[in-house]
Amino acid sequence: MKAIFSILFLATLLFGASDEQSIKEDYLKSYNYEQMGKYKEAIKVLSPLYTKYPKGYTINFRLGWLFFLNKKYTNAIKHYKAASLVNTKAIDPRLGLIRSYLAKNSYKKSETIANEILKIDFYNYYTNYYMIQTLRAEKKYDIAQEVCIKMLALYPTDILFLEQLARIYKVSKSPYLEQLYKDILILDPNNIFVNLQMPK
Repeated sequence: MKAIFSILFLATLLFGASDEQSIKEDYLKSYNYEQMGKYKEAIKVLSPLYTKYPKGYTINFRLGWLFFLNKKYTNAIKHYKAASLVNTKAIDPRLGLIRSYLAKNSYKKSETIANEILKIDFYNYYTNYYMIQTLRAEKKYDIAQEVCIKMLALYPTDILFLEQLARIYKVSKSPYLEQLYKDILILDPNNIFVNLQMPK
C-alpha cells in the first residue's frame, strides 16, 4: 500500500520541523480571509510561503484558486499551470485551468484541456460539466447535448446536468423543454433557473 503524505509532513521532511507551524498558520489565515471574501488578503498572507517554495504543488494550486475567486484569471492560469508541471497526472489544476479559460472566454483552450482529461477519465464529473459549458459558448449545441445525455445516463437526477440540457433545449426550441422544466421542479421545487424561465 502506497503511503499518502500530508502537506505538513512533506514540508517537515524537506524543509525542517520549524516550518510546520508557520505553514499551518499561514494556510489558516488564508482560509479565514477566503471565507470573508477577502481574496486579496488571502493571497497576500501566502505570498511569503510562495516566495519560499515557488515550485510547491499545494501553494500554486491554492493561489490559482484564490486568484480565480479574485477574478485575476491570468494569475490563476499561471499558478494552475505551475501546479500541473509539479504533478503532471493531477486533474485538479487542469480543472482550474478550464474554469479560468472559461471565465476569460478562451473556449478553444478550455475545450483542449477538457479533452485531455477526458482521454484519462471519460466520465469525470466536473470535466464533462465544464465541457458542456464550453461547447454551449462555442454554439456546438449538438455535441453539448450528447455530453449531457452521456452524463445523465449516470446521474439521471443531477440538477446541474438537467439545467444544462434545458439551456440547450431552449436554444434548439425542443418540444421537450417544458416537460424538462417540470421534471427539474419535481426534483428541486425552488430551482431558481427554471422558476425564472417558466411563464407566470
